[in-house]
Amino acid sequence: MKTYRFLFSSKWAGYFVLALVFAIACVALGNWQMNRRNEVVANIAKITANYSATPVDYAAVATDFDQLNPAKEWTQVTLKGSYVTADQRVVRNRPLNGSPGYEVLVPLKLETGDTVIVDRGWLPIGNKEAGYPDVVPQPVSGTVTVVARIRPPEPQVDRGAPAGQIASIDLAAYAKELSYPIKTGAYVQLASESPAASSNPVGFPAPSIDEGSHLSYALQWICFGVLAFVGFGYAARLQRRNDDFDAQEAAESGVPVEELYGRGSAFHPRPVKKVRKPGARATAEEEEDALLDSQGY
Repeated sequence: MKTYRFLFSSKWAGYFVLALVFAIACVALGNWQMNRRNEVVANIAKITANYSATPVDYAAVATDFDQLNPAKEWTQVTLKGSYVTADQRVVRNRPLNGSPGYEVLVPLKLETGDTVIVDRGWLPIGNKEAGYPDVVPQPVSGTVTVVARIRPPEPQVDRGAPAGQIASIDLAAYAKELSYPIKTGAYVQLASESPAASSNPVGFPAPSIDEGSHLSYALQWICFGVLAFVGFGYAARLQRRNDDFDAQEAAESGVPVEELYGRGSAFHPRPVKKVRKPGARATAEEEEDALLDSQGY
């Protein structure tokens, strides 16, 4: 009768613990990928709901410019005021579609008295002077009506910038360079303005709504965890088959299996030396082996 009593040995218990630890690690990595996917899906839902929705008045989202509600990101808002071009800044190291460049920030002083930072778009690196764009298009003077999308500020980065430039859209640091207060909880990316300037920076493309490969990676990790137990079961089946073979050989020779094969390895027990009973006649196989040994094979 086939048994798997060897599974209760310390060696096989160790194999099982290894398979269990590996499976737990795979499940944890699968959950990590699922959590990342859930974050991406939630962000896609927010973009889908806000990006192309009807613009709202500034008064409806004024508090978000003090502290942005994450659910309001990408909301289109209508702003009316005048640009303070003397205080514009160029943001360094802003790639777009794989090309290096800059972004242009300009304070917009609203009719309400608040000042909001507008990111007017992207500029390629210049050819005239290293580290500067060749031309920075200027907005129109006077009152303009701007439609833009709300974005959260960026954290401070540990690198400097030349005069007239900043290293990131760190609104708190930007505010320290100005003689008047600005809203530091959010800024906006320009969608359109009226009247429009004769020349504008490159507009921003729509954000990606591709959720990526997180789901497939999560399923792969779960499969790896299951395969750990499949491999353990397959190894146990091989060990059981080897044990059956050893028992059959021992029964045919009449020698206890311990004397016939020894302990062997975990998966492929190797015979030590077959012991023939005293006085027992050599088998044909043994005679053939002896003949080959005598001939040096």
